[in-house]
Amino acid sequence: MANWIKEAISEEQRDEAQKQIRETVEKLLEDIDKRGDTAVRELSKRFDNWSPDEFRLTEKEIQSCIERLDAQTIEDIRFAQEQIRNFAQIQRDSMKDVEEETLPGVILGHRNIPTNRVGSYVPGGKFPMVASAHMSVVTAKVAGVKEIITCAPPYEGRPSDAIVAAQHLGGADDIFVIGGVQAVAAMALGTESIPPVDILVGPGNAYVAEAKRQLYGRVGIDLFAGPTETLVIADETVDGEMCATDLLGQAEHGPTSPAVLLTNSMNLARNTLEEVERQLKTLSTSDTAEPAWKNYGQIIVADSYDEMLEIADELAFEHVQVMTQKDDWFLENMTNYGALFLGPRTNVSYGDKVIGTNHTLPTLKAARYTGGLWVGKFLKTCTYQKVLSNEASVKVGEYCSRLCRLEGFAGHQEQADLRVRRYSREAT
Repeated sequence: MANWIKEAISEEQRDEAQKQIRETVEKLLEDIDKRGDTAVRELSKRFDNWSPDEFRLTEKEIQSCIERLDAQTIEDIRFAQEQIRNFAQIQRDSMKDVEEETLPGVILGHRNIPTNRVGSYVPGGKFPMVASAHMSVVTAKVAGVKEIITCAPPYEGRPSDAIVAAQHLGGADDIFVIGGVQAVAAMALGTESIPPVDILVGPGNAYVAEAKRQLYGRVGIDLFAGPTETLVIADETVDGEMCATDLLGQAEHGPTSPAVLLTNSMNLARNTLEEVERQLKTLSTSDTAEPAWKNYGQIIVADSYDEMLEIADELAFEHVQVMTQKDDWFLENMTNYGALFLGPRTNVSYGDKVIGTNHTLPTLKAARYTGGLWVGKFLKTCTYQKVLSNEASVKVGEYCSRLCRLEGFAGHQEQADLRVRRYSREAT
């Protein structure tokens, strides 16, 4: 039976914090829905101390942001976007339109149709999350989305040059400098200056995530995303330094980000715990990583690889770093995860920033029923049917008529019966 060397705060404590967030967001959304741009501007001033003449950047302002960046930064952004674009295109190419004659004279098919307008949120108040622009904008562009609107908060009192560059180079059509709940609400609900989108994508803090949850239905969303989660599955093929580094590397996302070590080695568990404490003394982002580790970090020692697998699937974490002598076994047998990072040569940071897979991934156990953001999220797989002959319409109609009568749907039955009567005569 597994042994918890370190535990996180209770579910009750987490639920109470979430309740407060839910109530706050509900009021903000109601206000934005009623007052549009006026509410957005007031909230932007209140939360970000940001109230420019226009939230939408002009082409001149965009080019100024790009020109302030050095050549290496532009090259790095282009390289990352090339990797993400390439993998998104591989995914897009795997999705085929189909059309088949399933019965003589009966044609069924589906088309993969891009969403018309996408709203991409790029977090950037505390850290300028340049990579999030790649993940949503580039992927939507590969899918064939007609219009991409982006929002990101100001960084240190003005638009983030790097985020703006990434949004523009990725293919965004309109770039707005707005953060938080007010940004996602404006894109979802529409205001006097921002047209409503069909789907909202992109990560954000707990308030942004809750806003997306409450807006779902009025618009589509990529997925329900809470605080970043990372699970390190390790045995004694690696050491405490590497495990601690990979745990804290994700704990720095926010003070409520869970980071968990799952191992079958008590020795590795103890060494990792010591190493975490050592690294926190010098980590420049310890003001975020330390409370995350203190309140949400866990170390679990399992008895076997089978038990590690069982616990991992129950946790259903967003990022799962696997560093064991059985990495491929976990790949073949794990079913609940956002993304796997297999072996010590890779890590979650590669996926977050540059390697090519998408970093917008399911949290809060949503990995039980969905994967992460990918090109398919921007496509609607829509079916169609054609009946080419009188005989085919009569054959299907006779079956349909009896099945409609079975259910008591007289109007449905008459739709079928009309065609049976009409096309039976014409067929003869």
